[in-house]
Amino acid sequence: MNNLQGKADLHIHTNHSDGNNSVEEVLTYIATHTDLKLIAITDHDTISGALKAQQLAGSFGVEVIVGEEISTADGHMLALFIEQTVPPGLSAAASIAAVHEQGGVCIPAHPYGQLVPSMGRRGLRRRAAGPDCEWPVDGIEGLNASLWRPYNNILATRVAAELDVACCGGSDSHHLSTIGSAYTVFPGRTAQDLWQAIRQRQTCAEGAFWGWNEVATAALPWFKRELRSLTQLFVPRTA
Repeated sequence: MNNLQGKADLHIHTNHSDGNNSVEEVLTYIATHTDLKLIAITDHDTISGALKAQQLAGSFGVEVIVGEEISTADGHMLALFIEQTVPPGLSAAASIAAVHEQGGVCIPAHPYGQLVPSMGRRGLRRRAAGPDCEWPVDGIEGLNASLWRPYNNILATRVAAELDVACCGGSDSHHLSTIGSAYTVFPGRTAQDLWQAIRQRQTCAEGAFWGWNEVATAALPWFKRELRSLTQLFVPRTA
């Protein structure tokens, strides 16, 4: 595809969920440190950060897509172009239906990630295949910059091709320095162009993985939580 002109990071978190930075800090960084003109804010199970970013976006010269990383019962899924939060805990099928009712698109996030809830480990390849499938997704995150095993992304890209759905990329950024590390390229420039490109399977995932400093920074809170949980197992219980 040599006619791809637009570029969008479709997987960014803020402190409205588990991101480290405020909406204002994210937008300022994008305006001053990247060439991105289109992004999606995809906080976990809320669109409050995305709505705020969309309101402020004009002052930063960037267009914002309202998104959510939904914690479905079958793994994490990006919902883009939505207006209302889709609650966590629903089946993937019910979540997809709720997103499509809003005119949005559904993209399984890090579908073969091993340390996160992922739809690939719940039968994505089988359940999203065919015209009358159980999971009619619109795309797959073929490049998630946070996944440190390249094969996870290679498999996701391969499955996107097998299912004949859009292949998308996103940084999965929780810290400023990783924003724009992976992204989706598409014909056009605007959010509407991207929506059309996803529906017509005219996207491509590009970018690179996080550096080791970013991986360590992101992993530290997880290790602290696991250590606390492990420590509690050995705390003597009072009678």
